[in-house]
Amino acid sequence: METDFAGVFRCDNKAVQMNIFAGFSKDGINWEINHEPIVMKAGNTQMIDSDYKYDPRVTWIEDRYWVTWCNGYHGPTIGIAYTYDFKEFFQCENAFLPFNRNGVLFPEKIDGKYAMLSRPSDNGHTPFGDIYISYSPDMKYWGEHRCVMKVTPFEDSAWQCLKIGAGAVPILTDEGWLMFYHGVIRTANGYRYSMGAAILDKNDPSKVKYRTQPYLLAPAEIYELTGDVPNVVFPCAALHSIEEDKVAVYYGAADTVVGVAFGRISEIIEFTKNNSL
Repeated sequence: METDFAGVFRCDNKAVQMNIFAGFSKDGINWEINHEPIVMKAGNTQMIDSDYKYDPRVTWIEDRYWVTWCNGYHGPTIGIAYTYDFKEFFQCENAFLPFNRNGVLFPEKIDGKYAMLSRPSDNGHTPFGDIYISYSPDMKYWGEHRCVMKVTPFEDSAWQCLKIGAGAVPILTDEGWLMFYHGVIRTANGYRYSMGAAILDKNDPSKVKYRTQPYLLAPAEIYELTGDVPNVVFPCAALHSIEEDKVAVYYGAADTVVGVAFGRISEIIEFTKNNSL
């Protein structure tokens, strides 16, 4: 089909088997998602086992699109694949041991190495979690693990006091890497997921320059408050234009639908700097 946009989406069937599907759009708003899940071919490994797939992210690096997702292999870990055309996908080695979630690649190499944000976790509804960065020379072997951001004290910024995780692929700006992320608080009504922003150092993204104390977006609309998992705003992708000063953030709403929020990059950066922890 004739298309201007392509993406990878999580969809569940009525048995709640989680998988990822390619989708296409002419305008970035109205999407046609394939009815069959992506069937992986062997990439840099023959070991492409997967019990489930969810929370995908996509980025272009050099000559191909790279996809990361939470991959079920004796618990959640980070799956990696690449595609040139969103028709054939080639699965690579899992990045880490279980348990890990929220694997988000940087869109370019840093000091000659691939870089990925992630959140070490456990096998359940993790009641903890900080953001780490890891590096790889070849998308197969990962190391140099460094802590980037930790949860905040309840009294300083309660919306992100339980766990945090990287969201959309970071955006390179004059101020550094703009990273949208989710933060979680455990309330009397359960977990509540909101979105914030941070600016990481351009040359060493393990260094946080600024980080929002207030959230940017929190559950408020009916489709964010009600669904399979209520009270969730979970950023996973962003289309942006530095020249036009625009960004569109795609986010999971209540683990049921995909929402999109629009903003000005300059305004978000200014807000992040002026309201930083």
